[in-house]
Amino acid sequence: MIRRIIEIDQEKCNGCGLCAKACHENAIGMVNGKATLLRDDYCDGLGDCLPVCPTDAIRFVEREAAAYDHEAVMENQRKLAEKKLPCGCPGSAAKALNPTPSVATANVASVSQLRQWPVQIKLAPVNAPWFDGANLLIAADCTAYAYANFHEDFIKGKITLIGCPKLDEGDYTQKLTEIIANNNIKSLTIVRMEVPCCGGIQRAAETALKNSGKFIPWQVVTIATNGSILDRT
Repeated sequence: MIRRIIEIDQEKCNGCGLCAKACHENAIGMVNGKATLLRDDYCDGLGDCLPVCPTDAIRFVEREAAAYDHEAVMENQRKLAEKKLPCGCPGSAAKALNPTPSVATANVASVSQLRQWPVQIKLAPVNAPWFDGANLLIAADCTAYAYANFHEDFIKGKITLIGCPKLDEGDYTQKLTEIIANNNIKSLTIVRMEVPCCGGIQRAAETALKNSGKFIPWQVVTIATNGSILDRT
């Protein structure tokens, strides 16, 4: 079929890799130090890569090309997420999880409701396949320790991201904006502690939602230091 698709001028390309990072479908890769369109069916023709190119090496053309294949893109992203090792640490390798029973207490087996790894905001791959259609939970680290039934009441049925705005370096806003903007997030739940410093994670999540330009159901739950729920808004 004849359709609009990108074309990369190898002579103009300086190998910066910005276009590859901007391509949410992973259609662009670096080959021999130059940006290259890896597969026609990975390119959606929207051109997120064009504005980030500092040398104007990318342009749209109309040519014979395979149709954009969303399912193939998602499958490729799933494979990439499984291989990716953030920060070079094998323990932070991205993977999907199935809730499994853990230690039995009082003849009742407790079940972890965590559905993916890693959970740290800083380590989570932006285009991980589990974000597609997800009910997203963004929680401050301490909430799971303070609230006894955190898995059942908050993690269950959700994709979980955690962080501590006081102890972690940098701001979460940009990363969360990318996750919300580039994935089909169905709802957002923010869980924070009552302490003032925990407002940072709430502000980052709310700002990310606003910056994403999307309108999805969201709520904020505040946990007291004694483990009770102070507020739901």
